[in-house]
Amino acid sequence: MTNLATVIFPVAGMGTRMLPATKATPKELLPVYDTPLLQFAVEEALAAGAKRLIFVSHPDKSAIEDYLRPDLRLETGLKAKGKDDLLEAVRNATVPDDVDVVFVMQPEPLGLGHAVLQAADHLLDGPIGIVLPDDLMLGEPCLAEMGAAFDAGRMTSLIAAQDVARDRVSSYGIFDCTPGASAVTAAAGLVEKPSPADAPSTLAAVGRYIVTKDVFDALRGTAPGAGGEIQLTDAIAISGGIHAFRFSGKRFDCGNPDGIVEATLAVQELRQEPALKIAAE
Repeated sequence: MTNLATVIFPVAGMGTRMLPATKATPKELLPVYDTPLLQFAVEEALAAGAKRLIFVSHPDKSAIEDYLRPDLRLETGLKAKGKDDLLEAVRNATVPDDVDVVFVMQPEPLGLGHAVLQAADHLLDGPIGIVLPDDLMLGEPCLAEMGAAFDAGRMTSLIAAQDVARDRVSSYGIFDCTPGASAVTAAAGLVEKPSPADAPSTLAAVGRYIVTKDVFDALRGTAPGAGGEIQLTDAIAISGGIHAFRFSGKRFDCGNPDGIVEATLAVQELRQEPALKIAAE
């Protein structure tokens, strides 16, 4: 398995699809049942071996830093009141001491590629993971699955992939490939947000990436693309060695209210499973 020492979280977006809920609360901190969306992403990165978490944020989203920082006053209060279960939950939401947490800013929304490039000065050696917290993956930790499949000798990038309806391809980066039975499929390229008529397939890139530093070299010279933004998929296409990875878990698009509701119901069911098993016994 390839351990991903560095994992980047682009979290600068304003969450306009979730207004007014995101007027004062970053979308990444909205609850999915009993857990902030961001916490699922952090735990997934740690499961993939991350030793440095880089958050590409916005100056107005200081609540994300507050969430990740230990709160000794809160912990002391919970301990004094004997609320051990809550104390454990709070401590579990803290990044381990041996993992670096780095914040860099993206003051203007210039695209996912631009956001990822802001982390370039803080990368550790080896391939880099990128997690979009809006995409909640339940089941086997997706990034760890991808790390197990990543082959640095033949891959410049490995991207989580999901089949989508043809009338939805214009919302995604679409792989130029012919998917087979394997979880990993080599692709000739990626087309960002094509029209249904022009899409080379219906296999879409979703919010998990593993890339080598070659992609960062390409990003430095990538001009604005679709939407006038610097697209990560454009730099990946320039770098070559593209591979799609069909993951085993289930994806929830938590960048919209319906996705949050669907994810909440799924997590509620998971939380209740142990109690249901005990009751059945």
